[in-house]
Amino acid sequence: MKSKLLYFAIFLFQISLSQQRTCGKDAKMQELMNNPVALQNYINLQNKFEVELSKVQNQQNRAAAPYQTIIIPVAVHFPSVATNSTIKACLRTLAQSQINILNADYNAANADISQWTTTVSAFYPGTTIGNLNVQFVIATQNHPAGTGLVNGDLAVTFGTDYLNGADNDTTWNGYVNLVCRDANGNLGYSQLGGVPNIADTVVINFDAFGSGSGCTGYIPSSPYNLGRTLTHELGHYFNLDHPFIGCTTATNCATAGDKVCDTPPSNLATYGCPAAGATTKCNVKTLTMNYMDYTDDACMYMFTKGQENRMRAYYNTISSQLKTNVLSNNEFLARNFSIEPNPNNGTFKINLKEQLNDYSIEIFDVTGRNVFENNFKNQDLQQIISLKNTTTGIYFINFKSDNSILTRKIIIE
Repeated sequence: MKSKLLYFAIFLFQISLSQQRTCGKDAKMQELMNNPVALQNYINLQNKFEVELSKVQNQQNRAAAPYQTIIIPVAVHFPSVATNSTIKACLRTLAQSQINILNADYNAANADISQWTTTVSAFYPGTTIGNLNVQFVIATQNHPAGTGLVNGDLAVTFGTDYLNGADNDTTWNGYVNLVCRDANGNLGYSQLGGVPNIADTVVINFDAFGSGSGCTGYIPSSPYNLGRTLTHELGHYFNLDHPFIGCTTATNCATAGDKVCDTPPSNLATYGCPAAGATTKCNVKTLTMNYMDYTDDACMYMFTKGQENRMRAYYNTISSQLKTNVLSNNEFLARNFSIEPNPNNGTFKINLKEQLNDYSIEIFDVTGRNVFENNFKNQDLQQIISLKNTTTGIYFINFKSDNSILTRKIIIE
């Protein structure tokens, strides 16, 4: 009887471990440290980053004008999927749903950010919400030769060289590359500070990519089924570390731990879904809802202002490495496209200043679920959209014309 109880206890322990978030950043960094050339390149890039971080912090201290929106070109790769697979269309939709999640999370536009109330924030004095003001966009033009993609296609590939387990494919230099495959026992991984000009990747496991019902072989699995694994791992790519590296103080928080002074110090990762303010480490309340900790997807919902500054500084460090000719002409659409009213009750107008022969409109909720889609072939300068049976919350509009894609947020009250 005792042996059966012991076996059952071990079984339950193994289940609990399998349900905990795992991140391969540390192993990836150890691999980098063992390569002298890669290590020197990393040191050089980090030195440039420190200069950019000082500039960003100085600009913030001067209360300068808001930053312009950052545009990041993205390519998504499913290396284990055959090029003739019947699930390719489903995976393209899944990829876009994951991008929509990133755009919500990195812009503090996610629905669950509302949980950061005055009551909750009181547990964390000095901590404020970060908003990177960024748009991640799957590339649509000037694709690399030999990929089979033509202008207008989303940069979503199947059965590429990444099939052999490589973390770089120089075909895709200049993009932020997202690879969905077996992550070797982790939910995902990225090195600290990704490098676009050597096509560094962010790897996400099959069952932690996107949200919703997924696709055959790529079904998001609870409690990591809301797309937050990529939110976390992409934070590493933009030079954010885990906030649980050790106990720091006000005098060394900028140079020790995660080097972010408005993330409360911690010496242990947090798992599961603890209540706000319920966990204490290093004699302070743990910011368990931070994307860079290890809580469940449903229980993480914010970056901090200090993390925002680090990511912006790292973008400034690598921005010259990102391709600028692979995205649509968003600038034209931004000048000629507007939504009114916003917020609204589900009925609103989309206005154009110039005529377009063909365009399409897609609307997604924050989980990536498509709630509206239509193609327009007339030259009307105004479309009235009425969303039926939608709940209040945040939605994203993808407006597509020729090779141009523009994403805008609307709020339904």
